[in-house]
Amino acid sequence: MRNIEVRSPQDLDGAFETIARERLDAVLVLGQPLMFTHRQRAAKLAIEHKVPTAFYWREAVEAGALMSYGDRLIDAMRRCPYYVDRILRGAKPADLPVEQPTTFYLTINLKTAKALGLTIPPSLLARADQVIE
Repeated sequence: MRNIEVRSPQDLDGAFETIARERLDAVLVLGQPLMFTHRQRAAKLAIEHKVPTAFYWREAVEAGALMSYGDRLIDAMRRCPYYVDRILRGAKPADLPVEQPTTFYLTINLKTAKALGLTIPPSLLARADQVIE
C-alpha cells in the first residue's frame, strides 16, 4: 500500500506517473472535493497509465473511472435544507447531529474495464447498482 498525495490539480500528472513507474496495481481515490472536481482528468490519466481506479463517487465512473463505492451526492444535498432550516431557526451548528450515509452504491464502468484489459467477475457485476456499458 502506498499513499500519494494530490494537493492541487497540478499534482495529478506526477501522481499518475509515480503510480505507473512504481507499477501499482490499483488506485483508491478518497472522497475529497479536489478529486471530485478533477474526476474527468484523473479518470483519463488512469486509463492512459493503465491503472484501475476506485472512486467514492458514481460521477467519477461516468467520467471514465473503473468503479465507485459510496453514497450519492444528491442524497447528501437533499439533507442540506434540513440543516439550513435548523440553523436559521436558532439551532447551534455544533448541536446538530452528524449524519453518515446508510446506503452505498457500487457502480462499474465496463468500457473502462475493457480499455484496461480487465474482466469483471459476473458475481461483482450482479452486485453492482449500476453498470456502464
